[in-house]
Amino acid sequence: MRGDAVRGHLDGLLLSVLETGPLHGYAIIAAVQERSGGALELRTGTMYPALNRLERLGLLRSSWQSAGERRRRCYELTDAGRRGLADERAAWREFTTAIGSVLQPGPAT
Repeated sequence: MRGDAVRGHLDGLLLSVLETGPLHGYAIIAAVQERSGGALELRTGTMYPALNRLERLGLLRSSWQSAGERRRRCYELTDAGRRGLADERAAWREFTTAIGSVLQPGPAT
């Protein structure tokens, strides 16, 4: 799938995979890829700026966790992030309904 296919939907994708609990960056990438059946592949250069922006907006919080001798930043939804995810899902349903009505029109009346 084209890389620009995610454009405009990245926030919703990130919030959605974090809904089940905190994840570090590469686990977020893996979750999006797995949940999309391999169709979507996030790049770190796209994902990390988006995570930072979502954190600045108060939709995510992050903390450093140790994994052996390495440290990694884990991200999780805030209450505002859960509300933001609900808004993203509502907007997605509205968008897909509108596009579907154009691409798959019903019988002419």
